[in-house]
Amino acid sequence: MNATAAPRPIRRRLLRLAIACAVLLLLAGWLLQPQRAGHYLLRYIGDSLGLDVQAASIDYRLRGTPQLVLRGMTASRPGDAPLLRARRVFLSLPWRTLRTGGSDLTIDRVELDEPTLDLPALQRWLATRPPSEPSHLPALTHGLRVRAGRIDNDDWRIDGLAIDLPSLLPDQPAQAKVRGRYLDAPISIPADLTVAVARPQQLLDGKPVQVSGSGQLTLIEADGWRVPARIFLAGPLRIGKDSALMQPAKLGIAGRYLSSGGSVPFRLGLYGPMAFNNALWRFVPATVVLAGDGAIPSARARGSLSVGRRLGLHLEGSLAGWPDAWPALPAPLSASKSALLFALDYKGAPAFTDPASLSLRRDATALELHFRLPEVLGWLDAESTASPLPPLAGTLTTPRVELDGATLEGVEIEMGDE
Repeated sequence: MNATAAPRPIRRRLLRLAIACAVLLLLAGWLLQPQRAGHYLLRYIGDSLGLDVQAASIDYRLRGTPQLVLRGMTASRPGDAPLLRARRVFLSLPWRTLRTGGSDLTIDRVELDEPTLDLPALQRWLATRPPSEPSHLPALTHGLRVRAGRIDNDDWRIDGLAIDLPSLLPDQPAQAKVRGRYLDAPISIPADLTVAVARPQQLLDGKPVQVSGSGQLTLIEADGWRVPARIFLAGPLRIGKDSALMQPAKLGIAGRYLSSGGSVPFRLGLYGPMAFNNALWRFVPATVVLAGDGAIPSARARGSLSVGRRLGLHLEGSLAGWPDAWPALPAPLSASKSALLFALDYKGAPAFTDPASLSLRRDATALELHFRLPEVLGWLDAESTASPLPPLAGTLTTPRVELDGATLEGVEIEMGDE
């Protein structure tokens, strides 16, 4: 035996050490090539989710808190449209999340620049996923930021989406600032809201959870007039597949009708179940209280409201009084203290450009009217008009009316809008 040869156990340890060093050197060289390592990581993530995840460029940092930056990212099911695209994705993960292989769902921060989420493509992908245990929301210790985002659905979309969520703990109250514009032509509703959720995990579990939102939005924008408002909405919310139900919903609106003729404030309160499905918001049944000024009456009613590409409205109730801005009622209607009952029906464009019908009753007098709201509003806004009567069509029936000192009995009057 060669006296200078190292003992066999020492040689084996040296060999293992050399192999380990070689592996570490190869791994270090691989990690120093972000594109190669990053594409491997995306392929690994994509294969586990059944998605093709691509990025135009990839960068990451391992020192301190690991960070990953993707630019030009797309995620799609093979053969389908991308369900998510983003100009930039920033993800920061603590080492403990990496060490546990994701069993500890803690994320430091997520940022998305110009993301586009395709809801139909997302739903098609979710339908292909195998049954699994209930999902859990991750904890976001330093929150989420979204800029210039977009959500596309078959019927509607949200543009200019911005979200600022300082932090998220699944079973703790969370609050976020949300801005964007809901578009479902001809509807266009810009909003700037603060949204609070009592327990975010319950939303993911499909359980009702207390949610509230408040802020500014524009209810209606039409030619020559609009209705900006401050809104408050609260109630227990349950989210399903492309649907949502808040029961009961408490909705408060402090708005202002703005036109060339000026500004008229109003307050609106609505109580009842609120459902969203197939791009349609429905309040059925709903209790509505309106406090108006000028040409906007004060009233209380019950009925139904649906808002989507078309607006559906049916309300039955009573007016608190005859607005001073409306044409004066003749005697004896003007002297009566009886309730002024009404029924309002409308089906058409959200800007009320289609015909509406209004029934008014006081004692034995009945007034059946048909009108287009923009034409009536234009008449009210006009400083001077050739007609002392608004552009209405309908029928007035009353057992007795006094006009210019004359008393007429068994009156039936036909009115035209021309």
